Amino acid sequence: MSAMEEMLKRENVQIVQSCIDWEDAVHVAVQPLVDGGFVTPAYIDGIIQNAHEMGPYFVLVPDLALLHARPEQGVLKKQLAVTVLREGAEFKPGEPCRVLVTLAAEDSDSHIDVMRTLAMMFADPGNIEKVATAQTADDVYRLFTDFPTA
Repeated sequence: MSAMEEMLKRENVQIVQSCIDWEDAVHVAVQPLVDGGFVTPAYIDGIIQNAHEMGPYFVLVPDLALLHARPEQGVLKKQLAVTVLREGAEFKPGEPCRVLVTLAAEDSDSHIDVMRTLAMMFADPGNIEKVATAQTADDVYRLFTDFPTA
């Protein structure tokens, strides 16, 4: 099993049409990890609070947000979740993000392999577009788990 398959369970991948605003988008994107027992609901509040304090630090490249907070803000077990938001959420005005990847990391080392894969995957805007326009959540899941690791 690859690091990505270990870190991303199929039930944590979803496609959603739209959200009310960026805070609602954070709730929707993190909820699968709450439901699965990987983070506490406080993790959602932590991400939102951090964004209010520091700005949308998790928007790494256009169309992609890597939602995360500090381990002590509510992480129980390491896991990823992927939400494709068809209409995008504007963390920065006029720059909608359609791909929301939520990372729950227990410490700064345990998820290095997965981060390396994500960095390679998202270095190519074409891969972000493929995820954003995938037909089904199964297709989204396969784009992540089939991506060749270094």
